[in-house]
Amino acid sequence: MFDYKLLAALAAVIEQAGFERAAQVLGLSQSAISQRIKLLEARVGQPVLIRANPPTPTDVGRRLLNHVQQVRLLERDLQSQVPALDEEGMPERLRIALNADSLATWWAGAVGRFCADQQVLLDLVVEDQEVGLKRMRAGEVAACLCGSERPVAGARSILLGAMRYRALASPAFMARYFAEGFDARRLPRTPALVFGPDDFLQHRYLASLGIEDGFLHHLCPSSEGFLRMTEAGLGWGLVPELQVREQLASGCLVEISADKPIDVPLYWHHWRNGGQLLGQLTEHLHQTARQWLVPL
Repeated sequence: MFDYKLLAALAAVIEQAGFERAAQVLGLSQSAISQRIKLLEARVGQPVLIRANPPTPTDVGRRLLNHVQQVRLLERDLQSQVPALDEEGMPERLRIALNADSLATWWAGAVGRFCADQQVLLDLVVEDQEVGLKRMRAGEVAACLCGSERPVAGARSILLGAMRYRALASPAFMARYFAEGFDARRLPRTPALVFGPDDFLQHRYLASLGIEDGFLHHLCPSSEGFLRMTEAGLGWGLVPELQVREQLASGCLVEISADKPIDVPLYWHHWRNGGQLLGQLTEHLHQTARQWLVPL
């Protein structure tokens, strides 16, 4: 049988990105957390953590994290049926990976009522939509919102819709680099904005214009900062249409090439054995996300 105090220590170390914060969350000393991890490793006969900064799970550690995530959700179902088992009466915490642009635009509106009604606390992990699924594969999250369709083993995915992005720049930027009109051939030598090294949206846009080579770009890993840099004329970038309706209406931002949006599909991934709460959240998102996302 598993000792769930040991599994809780493992989950806390990964979720809190270190032994010190894990100890604070669990109300234990750092040495006690370390001892629990060592005892868990002794029982399974191999390491469960790679002791880096931050710590990362080994293969067996990921399997144990997957297990403890699902057990937490199943316990919540049982507590709803047998309230006497819920000794602490604490709200459930769901750890979810999602992309920064969803968090900056539609996510809060979609889940706000659900979290209030179900007494759910969210622990959000921000990842680019192209790589967010790695958090589920590592057993670090119970669900994931990302651009990958294929689920990891033991999980399901559903298509919620697509975020529409438009290639935008400030009028001053366009006057500086395209005074005689837009010419796609000049884009590789024109400063662009890229969210991070895993963001290939600009590459896709350029490929749609027949440009396959590299291009000049700033790196800006912040949705708000990305928008502010675009408004300030530092570069052109692909920005969620949901985020810039006022700027487009006022003329603060303009499309670099008329009506050439890119739609990025968003898939919701969740564990099959995630219990009623994940199932309810999945159904809720399936119904509400369509208010903001483009149908595919």
